Amino acid sequence: MIKLGIGQTTVSHTNEDGIKQASQLLERLGKNEADIVCLPEQYLADNRIDDFETVLSPFAKIAKQYNMTIIPGAFYTKSGTKQTIAAPVIDNMGQFIGTQDKIHPFDYEKEIITSGSEAKVFSTKCKFGIIICYDMVFSDVAQTLVKKGSQVLFSPARIVRRGIQPWHLYCQTRALENRIPILAANTQTPKFGGKSIIVDMIEDDGVMIPKTKITVGQGIRLDTFDLKKYEKSRKIRYSDHKKFT
Repeated sequence: MIKLGIGQTTVSHTNEDGIKQASQLLERLGKNEADIVCLPEQYLADNRIDDFETVLSPFAKIAKQYNMTIIPGAFYTKSGTKQTIAAPVIDNMGQFIGTQDKIHPFDYEKEIITSGSEAKVFSTKCKFGIIICYDMVFSDVAQTLVKKGSQVLFSPARIVRRGIQPWHLYCQTRALENRIPILAANTQTPKFGGKSIIVDMIEDDGVMIPKTKITVGQGIRLDTFDLKKYEKSRKIRYSDHKKFT
């Protein structure tokens, strides 16, 4: 069994306030013995971070203190001449072990960032992939991560209020398509709609049914998963894929 969680942020007026707020959420998740947790996309006042290890060092301390892997969100970042939106990963020893770039920039982002070209699988207390916001719309991102070995998918997101309903549908659809739990974190502000979601599934006489938990306001959500229970259904699901033209 593994305990997984998400934190939902609200308004902050400076990066310092945003990191302090997020740290409080991470502390709560750690005290609840979460193993891997995820925060939203772009929830800081200034969402450009070129040195993750320095700026997000408070999160690394919390990760080590609570033996907890942290996906601290996704932010604009620049390396050389290349600018991306990337989600760093901090392992349970407080080490930054890699980043996932956003593969599908949304709307105006196409003009200012380089698209990611690889769906990466990370391994700490289980194998997991990261789907950044708009990447959830594209079925091949989730499927690629799962076929590479991901046992669960996390999604740092920043969804406007009018987009919450379709976003929830996409999360549930990707979970059902791949027989995998999904934990998606959003920020809640006057513009962005919150309602972070955890999608689990139950099987009822051969029918897979999504089971969801929703967050309102600043807060956390956790659930405990037996990741092995999805393997048989996932294998059957993929074996039924047909090649056709």
